[in-house]
Amino acid sequence: MAIEASAAVARDTSESTPTRTRYVAVAYGMTLSFITFLDRAAIGQAAPLMRRDLGLTAVEMGYIFSAFGLAYALLEIPAGMYCDWRGPRKALTQMVVGWSFFTIATGWAWNFASLWTARLLFGAGEAGCYPSLARLFKTWLPVRERPVAEGLKAASARLGAAIAPSLVVFLYAFMSWKNVFLVFGLVGFAWAAAFYWWFRDTPSQHPSMNAMELAMIPAAEKTQGHGGAPWSDYIVSRSLWMLCVQWFCHFYGFYFYITWLPTYLQEARGVDITRSALLAGFPLLMAALGSLAGGWATSSLIRRFDMRRARKIVCYVSYAGAAILMVLAIRADSVMAAITLMSLSSFSVELSVPASWTSAMDLGGRHVGAVSGAMNTIGQLGGVVAPAVVGFIAQGGKQGWSAALYTAAAVYAIGFFCWLFLDPVTPLEQKA
Repeated sequence: MAIEASAAVARDTSESTPTRTRYVAVAYGMTLSFITFLDRAAIGQAAPLMRRDLGLTAVEMGYIFSAFGLAYALLEIPAGMYCDWRGPRKALTQMVVGWSFFTIATGWAWNFASLWTARLLFGAGEAGCYPSLARLFKTWLPVRERPVAEGLKAASARLGAAIAPSLVVFLYAFMSWKNVFLVFGLVGFAWAAAFYWWFRDTPSQHPSMNAMELAMIPAAEKTQGHGGAPWSDYIVSRSLWMLCVQWFCHFYGFYFYITWLPTYLQEARGVDITRSALLAGFPLLMAALGSLAGGWATSSLIRRFDMRRARKIVCYVSYAGAAILMVLAIRADSVMAAITLMSLSSFSVELSVPASWTSAMDLGGRHVGAVSGAMNTIGQLGGVVAPAVVGFIAQGGKQGWSAALYTAAAVYAIGFFCWLFLDPVTPLEQKA
């Protein structure tokens, strides 16, 4: 009897305390975000050796960098809608397996066409990742926890991009650049297997979550999209367009860091390959901190202002600071001063990330996958445009590199103005 009573007390106690299963879901999102940018950024450090081995020009390498963003942008909305239909468990597993295969296939390339195709298909595989993670967080998390979770997810991505250059150089001691992509692809396969085994599309389906934790997520079962998103209404929404364009501005600068920055340091600043790998990681490490700070700042300001003003304040500071600091970096005389100012610019623009993704969640409502996919589609066009534009302008030597970076500063300024005309909280369906 005493044993049965003790067991009953234990059950009551466990039910009186919310479980923390949702944090495991966040951890899966963080690790996947890390892997996505590890895979994306690896090519930036490998680029000089790839150009040498495959006989590629700077312009051709710019087109190869852009191939990822092209497929990513074109398939972002369809992939987000696919996740709305199938759910994150199946959709994410299929996507990760697909892009991990083409990460490995990057190492099989033998000329421009084969490498461009591998990167195009790699981008197609990654296209639905972040819309799917947006649905995962909206379904699994209380509203108040979403900005911090988005900050952690974004920070993990930037950390992956920051580590990639040094990790690639480290692995060069043991293998060729081709086998580096093999290693990175195998990591993705392992994640996909673990995620499919553990995850469930809704919290109520997971055996580890108790009733008290479920009660903290009252809207979870209401976030599934039924029917197609009303695009005829969405396409004329000023807020949706402003959200998308500011995301383009964000990614324009970011893709410079993960594609051309090592080459910029070597060609415009005279840095050797090993040191360039180390220095190229600094802006991305600061980006990780910026994403975390952006989540914290947004959540803190919500306690003092309404959600609309909190998000706008953070993003005004974010884009204005990024533009100013980039201009100062261009004008810096020393390498360390330039990389420090670029790192601060990167920190600043990343403050906007949690506010951008939570705005997409709120504007999207039941169709969060489709709306966040639209935002990321336009955003990823920055990943198409920036590498190609930088590759073209940088042919002008040091002055060309300066012109390329002034262009990035101007794009950041456009992002600032987008937030003047953006309502980041009212669902689009209410406006339709």
